[in-house]
Amino acid sequence: MRVVLTQFSAGTDVAANLDTIRRLTDGVAADLLVLPEAVMHDFGDPALPLGPVAQPLDGPFVATLAAVARSAGAVVVGGMFERSDDVDRPYNTLVAVGPDGALLATYRKAHLYDSFGYRESSRLLAGAAVPAVFTVDGVRLGLLTCYDLRFPEQGRALVDAGADAFVVPAAWVRGPLKEDHWQTLLRARAIENTVYVAAAAQTGRAYCGLTQLVDPLGVVVAALGDEEGRLASSLDPARIAAARDRNPALLHRRSWPAPS
Repeated sequence: MRVVLTQFSAGTDVAANLDTIRRLTDGVAADLLVLPEAVMHDFGDPALPLGPVAQPLDGPFVATLAAVARSAGAVVVGGMFERSDDVDRPYNTLVAVGPDGALLATYRKAHLYDSFGYRESSRLLAGAAVPAVFTVDGVRLGLLTCYDLRFPEQGRALVDAGADAFVVPAAWVRGPLKEDHWQTLLRARAIENTVYVAAAAQTGRAYCGLTQLVDPLGVVVAALGDEEGRLASSLDPARIAAARDRNPALLHRRSWPAPS
């Protein structure tokens, strides 16, 4: 599977972000094309309300991803703010669009970033804790968004739903040790679940970048630094099978009783 991961800094001008997406994906030929979290419209200043900029799933952002998907012949995954019944707090949503332009899957971020002095839940609604898994060329892909990486049980839920790889759009905030946490957690989720992890991150002044593809044994196959750009690599299903044969930890799992 040909995988292209993009990395850039989104702003609060939706039209400018769509132009950047078109520019960075121009001429791409891939099976899977991954954009970061919140590329429709960045989080911006913590005081900026996100409800007014949210869009429905049939809005112009998803239409742009559909056009990119048709042009690239790829499944495209990217992050948006999706309208909800709460006019002030939308969902932080990932959408996956097929090469025919049809919507394949959606995932509303379940774990909101109420951490490191920030409160995402003040501006956004959490989605249901339901694993989002879909198939591309016979490979089962599970969706995670940014802060979800800190919750290994969500990765287990995706594997139990059949995932062979995790797709992780993110806007991972810079800060002391944060870059190390990002890279450590990506590798941990890959190793403990024997899955590929395809992580596309925002970069710029607020975010750490470090977009990368990690293989099922935790090896970083390809990576970017903090520059804008795109990363082309490949995901090999045979490598997943070989990793799970060599390290059959998923078969060795035990059920533990809940504490009384």
